[in-house]
Amino acid sequence: METLEINHPLVAHKLAVLRDKDTPSPIFRQLVEELVTLLAYEATRDVRVGEVSVETPIKVTSGVKLARPAPIVVPILRAGLGMLEGMTKLLPTAEVGFLGLRRDEETLEAVTYANRLPENLSGRQCFVLDPMLATGHTIVESVKYLLERGAEDVTCVCLLATPEGLAEVEDKVGHHANLRIVVASIDEGLNERGYIVPGLGDAGDRLYGVID
Repeated sequence: METLEINHPLVAHKLAVLRDKDTPSPIFRQLVEELVTLLAYEATRDVRVGEVSVETPIKVTSGVKLARPAPIVVPILRAGLGMLEGMTKLLPTAEVGFLGLRRDEETLEAVTYANRLPENLSGRQCFVLDPMLATGHTIVESVKYLLERGAEDVTCVCLLATPEGLAEVEDKVGHHANLRIVVASIDEGLNERGYIVPGLGDAGDRLYGVID
């Protein structure tokens, strides 16, 4: 498993504003989109391409285009939806699937409640979107789900991660696929409730508001 923490001043700036408890939801959503586009640039560095011939107004030259089968982007509901636009700006021809997982607040385990994915993911490069890699359980279950459908190349794009969560992912699925984690920041760790410290709060609530 490869972990890449993006060290860039624009990433650090946008993340600082996201962490601010007084940043309103509309600005929070906009910044998440912008931040994910920056992360996606690194996350797609190894996206598969094939050579093509291109006729310019001057002459014929060579170029590349995304190879088939197309990559698939998989946001984890619901907070991952806030990252989708930022990712598809760089991968507009990618297909989009969905996984619904929620965290049991007592056990901190991930529970799957919905999916919309192809039955066969063989040969597909998969990009999982989830803002918070806290305990690691959601990413583990997501990667397992993709592996069961034949995926072998999975990149997870997250805003924040913890050392504990990364260790959990490494232990459970790190050796079962070509797995890469791209994050804006690896934070200090988890508190007693399983939340990232210093973190930025509940990403879903800050994106879309609190659902009672």
